[in-house]
Amino acid sequence: MSNQQLEQFRALKNQITRFFMMYKFALDEMETKIEILKEEFQLLHDYNPIEHTKSRVKSLESILNKIARKGCGTSLQEIRENIKDIAGLRITCSFISDIYSICDMLQKQSDLTVVSIKDYIQNPKPNGYQSLHMQVKVPVFMSDRTELVDVEIQIRTIAMDFWASLEHKIFYKYDKAVPPDLLRELKEAADTATELDRKMQRLHEEINQIKSMDQSDEPSLLFGKQKLELPPALLEMMQKEQ
Repeated sequence: MSNQQLEQFRALKNQITRFFMMYKFALDEMETKIEILKEEFQLLHDYNPIEHTKSRVKSLESILNKIARKGCGTSLQEIRENIKDIAGLRITCSFISDIYSICDMLQKQSDLTVVSIKDYIQNPKPNGYQSLHMQVKVPVFMSDRTELVDVEIQIRTIAMDFWASLEHKIFYKYDKAVPPDLLRELKEAADTATELDRKMQRLHEEINQIKSMDQSDEPSLLFGKQKLELPPALLEMMQKEQ
C-alpha cells in the first residue's frame, strides 16, 4: 500500500469514526437529559414516570442493509439525510399517561428540535403495535463545530414493550414469514396488552385521587424518601415575602 493510499485509508477511517461518535454523543446527551428529568420528577412529585431506558447506535451492517432496501446513496452525508434512526432511544413507562408527560417534557427542552411525532397509541399499526415515536435533532458540540444529530425516541409502556420485543423475536425466528395463525394470535395479544394498559391507567388515576384526598395540608419538603416538615419560622418568612 502506497503512502497516498494509506493516508486515504486513515482519512476514511477518521470520517467513519467521527460519524458514529456523533450519534453516540447525541445518545449520551439524551441519556443525561432523561436522568435529570427522572431525578427532578422524583424529588418534586415523589414519583418517577420512567421505568428504564435503552439506547443503541445501529451497526454498520444494519445501516448498509437499510441503504440497500431504501436504494439511497452510500456517502456519509446521504446516509445522514436518509436514515433517521441510526441513533435510537427507548423509554419504558408504567402508564399511558406517563408517555405523554415525557413527550411533553422533551418538547419543552429548548435545545432539542422536534422534527416529528408519530402516535401509534391513538393510531395503532395493523399488527397491533403501539408506541409513541419522536424524531428529534440533538446538538452535539464537537471540537471544531456543532452538529445537529438525528435521534429516534420510542416511548411505550411495559406491556407495549413486552409485546413488541416478543413480536420482533418471532419475526426473526420465521425470517419475517410468520404463519397467518401466529399473526392473528399476535394481534390478539396486542389487544390484551392494550386492555391491561387501560385498566392499569384507571387504577393509577383512582389511587392518585385517594392519595390527594389523604395528603396532609402540612407543608413539607421531600428529599428522596425522607419527608422534612418546614419550620414555622420559615413558613412565616415565606408568607411575608409573598
